[in-house]
Amino acid sequence: MTTDFFRLELADTGVAHLQLARPERLNTMTPAFFPALREVVESLNAEGRTRVLVISSTGKHFSAGMALDVFASDLSLLDTGNARRRLAFQDSLRQLMRCFDVLESARFPVIAAVQGGCIGGALDLAAACDLRVCSADAFFTVQEIQIGMAADLGVLQRLPKIVPPGVARQMAYTGERVGAERALAIGLVNAVLPDAAATLDHALTLAAEIATKSPLAVAGSKLALNYAIDHPTADALEQMALLQSAIFDIGEMAKAIQAWQTKADAGFDPLAPVPRV
Repeated sequence: MTTDFFRLELADTGVAHLQLARPERLNTMTPAFFPALREVVESLNAEGRTRVLVISSTGKHFSAGMALDVFASDLSLLDTGNARRRLAFQDSLRQLMRCFDVLESARFPVIAAVQGGCIGGALDLAAACDLRVCSADAFFTVQEIQIGMAADLGVLQRLPKIVPPGVARQMAYTGERVGAERALAIGLVNAVLPDAAATLDHALTLAAEIATKSPLAVAGSKLALNYAIDHPTADALEQMALLQSAIFDIGEMAKAIQAWQTKADAGFDPLAPVPRV
């Protein structure tokens, strides 16, 4: 599948690869990019065949974030001049937020493979992923503060749960560029690789490893981890008891144990499709 913004491939292993494909525009995000991303992730989730999604990019930079020139060309999107406009602005912004929320709520893990700049809205996207790996030349910045606005697509809400809160605040208040080694030290990324090719290879290898595990157990683990981030331990344990009763599958465990002992492919069934309404 190819759109104006990205290419998508789904391997037989269940590893999907979505690659941003506007290097000549630094992979900036126009208004149409957001629903296109949401639609493809929701489709992968509904089909049930995807076990891991890798998001990578092309060119010098992962993404320079929002295409401000495009947004500025239609000022009606940004008009908050009266109560009705403010209400419409809020609804429009919530729709944009949901386009990245789908990465967090998908039943499969999402891995961002970042090279060069991960700027502004691109960091909102990366923060919504489960894991991030990057090249040695990568840098991350909350760019919005440089143009007189607060970042508003999720990075301010997710970043303090990924890196130390004080670091997140410094990034948000200053717009400083956090390089690859610093990103690794603060836990923003899981690995730093020499270049973009090695970064993508590492991400795909990691995805392939995850894809060999029970998709039911992986999906359950993601649900539990996401819930635990925003809830007290006692509440999260109660949710875990209910969740485990829903996904506990002796047959799945038997397949996993045999595959683990014999180093063979377990042949797990994909997740069931989800009817889209």
